Amino acid sequence: MGAALCDYRGEGPIKDRREAGPVEDERIIELYFRRDESAISETRTRYGAFVAGMAGRLLEDRRDTEECVSDTYLAAWNAIPPERPLSLRAFLGRLVRNIAISRFRKNRAEKRYLGLEAQLEELAEAIPADTDVEREMEARELGRVISRWLDGEPKANRDLFIRRYFYGESVEELARQSGERPNTLAQRLRRMRLALREELEKEEYTNEA
Repeated sequence: MGAALCDYRGEGPIKDRREAGPVEDERIIELYFRRDESAISETRTRYGAFVAGMAGRLLEDRRDTEECVSDTYLAAWNAIPPERPLSLRAFLGRLVRNIAISRFRKNRAEKRYLGLEAQLEELAEAIPADTDVEREMEARELGRVISRWLDGEPKANRDLFIRRYFYGESVEELARQSGERPNTLAQRLRRMRLALREELEKEEYTNEA
C-alpha cells in the first residue's frame, strides 16, 4: 500500500509539531551536499529515535528493524544530492516506509509483519473491490488522488490518517496521545476510509489507472 502515501511526499501536510526547525534541517542537508560523512551522524542524532520508532512499528522484528534503519541512512546519503527535501523528517519517513514495504514483500512468505499487515487490511476497505491494494497503491495517479482528498480533510483528520497509515502509529498509541478512546479513533478512521473509497470510486479509479 505504501507508495501512494509515500508519494504524498511530506513537504506539506505530513509535517507536524515534533519536527525540527527548517534551519537545522538545512544545515544537515548542506552536509550531505558537501559529501561530509558527519551528515549521517547528525541525522542520527536528530532523527534517530523517529527513524527507529517508525521502522519498529512497521516491521516489529528487531533484526529487520535494525537493517531498515541502516538502509535508511544509506538511502538518504545516496539520494541527497540531488534531492533537497524541504522536510528532512518527512523525507526520512518516506525512505523508512519504502524500505519496510520492500522488506515486507521479500519476506512475507516467511514472516508476518503485523504493523504493515494491519494497515493493508484496514486500507483494503477504502480501495475499490476489484483493485489489488499493494500493486495499485504504487500508482502515482492514485497517490495524487489520495493527496487531493487528504488536503480537503480537516487538519485533525489529515494528521490522524497520516500518522496511522504513513508513520504506522497504532490506534492505541494515537488514543493515548490524544486522550480519546481507541474505539472512537477506530470509528473515525473507518469513516475516513469509507470516504476515501467513495472518492476513489467517484474518480472511477480501477486497475487500468
